[in-house]
Amino acid sequence: MYIFLLLGILCIIYGIIIMMANSGSAFFVVWFALGICGFLAAIAVHLHLWTVLPLLLRRLFMVGIILGTLCFLLVESLILSSFSASGTPNLDYIVVLGAQVKRSGPALTLKYRLDTAYDYLTENPDTICIVSGGQGYNEPWSEAKGMKDYLLSKGIDESRIIMEDQSVNTTQNILYSSEFMNIENDTIGIVTNNFHMFRGLQLAKKQNYVNVCGIAAPSRTFYLPNNMLREFCGIIKDVITGHMKLW
Repeated sequence: MYIFLLLGILCIIYGIIIMMANSGSAFFVVWFALGICGFLAAIAVHLHLWTVLPLLLRRLFMVGIILGTLCFLLVESLILSSFSASGTPNLDYIVVLGAQVKRSGPALTLKYRLDTAYDYLTENPDTICIVSGGQGYNEPWSEAKGMKDYLLSKGIDESRIIMEDQSVNTTQNILYSSEFMNIENDTIGIVTNNFHMFRGLQLAKKQNYVNVCGIAAPSRTFYLPNNMLREFCGIIKDVITGHMKLW
């Protein structure tokens, strides 16, 4: 009972921290839901409700838990498999996937992506960069504009930056960016954070990017549990809707 209670409390606290980070996403609600589930499980154990359930229902519930856990572990292992993607030199294009921008500049998650893109562009002076992302309801301008301005401030020549400023999610990032390239012949790198890398690459492959590789940017360790859980949900959604395959 106390383990479930402790897990519930930790989930609620973590959810509050994620909410206060003001990332522009309401995914923190999932942590509140998990916390409530922990409290309910603690109550169920305390009242011995498990033994009241019919045997068949208990078995079906356990099978569901086992299958759900195996699915979660499989998807998370696939996400981890792309954490260290480093790309190849002299790509024709790199595509930087958008994330939140603020008046003060790119949010930390996006800054990691842009700094990684900057390093690659500096080392590979012939590569063209596509910055991809539209304007969200809580953003002062498009993510593409914020990304371009940041790279310009770092010294990247404007002629090397192409803006794609209509997309509102990762699937559209990949799709709309393809209009600026020959995805059958050009060599292309997808730049995003390590936890997002597997999903970005699989979406690109599903959309017929032929010569594509990943260039993984870092992320903050403290927020990794939230990002990994969010990616799991995103991948399941994209698989169900047919936007990507797991392999």
